[in-house]
Amino acid sequence: MLVEGGNRYSDDHARDKALYLSWLANAYLTAGEVEQAAVTTGRALELSTGVASIRPRQRIAPLLDQLRPHADLSVVRDLLEHAAG
Repeated sequence: MLVEGGNRYSDDHARDKALYLSWLANAYLTAGEVEQAAVTTGRALELSTGVASIRPRQRIAPLLDQLRPHADLSVVRDLLEHAAG
């Protein structure tokens, strides 16, 4: 359901798509799909860059915190470095 919701929006609707992707990333984390959560969080982070609304970044920050213990995975480490930069 969340995958379909995120696909409904084009990148022109970056705020809404970033929010949907943050919910999807959280679902992936809950399911133990850490790598997919990192990829999805990264996409949400990309979309939220330059968006006037702070809500997507507020949703992404806790995801990054939850991913930190998995920094031994390259996809997570890359995401955390990108988010810090």
